Amino acid sequence: MDNKLQATIDIGSLSCILLIAAFEDAPASETTETGTEPRQILVPKLQKVKICRLGEDIYEHGRISEKRIEELASVMTSFRMDLHALGADLKAVAMTEAMRRAENQEEVIDAVEKALWFRPRIISGEEEGKLTYRSVKEWHGSDIVTIDIGGGSTELSNGETTFSIPVGALKMFKAMGPIPGPEYKKFVKETFKEVSFKGMTKKPVYLIGGTGTALAMVFLDKPQFDYKAIEGLEMSISDLDAVTTRISNLSKELRAMLPGLENGRSDVIICGLFWLKSLLEKLRVETFRISTAGIRFGLLYPPEPEPEAKPKAKRVPPWMKKKEENSAASAAEGAEGA
Repeated sequence: MDNKLQATIDIGSLSCILLIAAFEDAPASETTETGTEPRQILVPKLQKVKICRLGEDIYEHGRISEKRIEELASVMTSFRMDLHALGADLKAVAMTEAMRRAENQEEVIDAVEKALWFRPRIISGEEEGKLTYRSVKEWHGSDIVTIDIGGGSTELSNGETTFSIPVGALKMFKAMGPIPGPEYKKFVKETFKEVSFKGMTKKPVYLIGGTGTALAMVFLDKPQFDYKAIEGLEMSISDLDAVTTRISNLSKELRAMLPGLENGRSDVIICGLFWLKSLLEKLRVETFRISTAGIRFGLLYPPEPEPEAKPKAKRVPPWMKKKEENSAASAAEGAEGA
């Protein structure tokens, strides 16, 4: 893998994130066999987050407004300047839930391409979940479950099963306000009615996305984003409850002054934390870890080979089984008579 600076951009429903990173040799302590080539890991060099709130337009109008497109183009122009200043090679630009639902997709894509000099692509919820899982797996190993709570959707993956739920912090905020009320229980019940968590329960859980990063920064009282301090941070549901209560008891103005909640995230964070607790309860875990990884990292790894499809066992109806058993018994009796 080339050590040159490589970059990706994640254009989400609430925020846009620029990642500039490089592949480097893993620490010697991670090498299990002497004489083998060092394992390569992806190390972030620069990450920038800009609030874009594309999901608001989707919720209200079903399309991205001209004003919002102009704001998005301005953000992309600033990202392009960062890329050129550092000599980073832009590898991919991914657009998620808001753009999956936008009526004017091509108009937005064209505007981003003009500002960035690179054409973005809209990825599916399943691909988003797989990229997220891959990014966390590279740092923390397999046999885990990843939760990516975005502004407009939530992706879960255990490496074998990946699915997207059309629920996110911004979408909940637009429907319920900053603090969910009594209607939240009904909302969760209806949402989970057709969602299966089979194969995902009681496994180590890693939370990624803006909700997780903001939660960690408030919990640690970190005024600045520090991925080394946040990465792998373990929290309990009790810790989650304590942070949720602390934030909920503050006024809108004081809430916005907490670390990680600036730039418009303070109004959606409580919805995200309510939703996180509901997911953790369904996954039947008491603790979880925060990861700063995400699709922006997953986009830089070489694609993994698709697992071979397991042949499905042929289902034999009960009446057919009985017929086959009778035929076998008759054949046996005939053989004995001969």
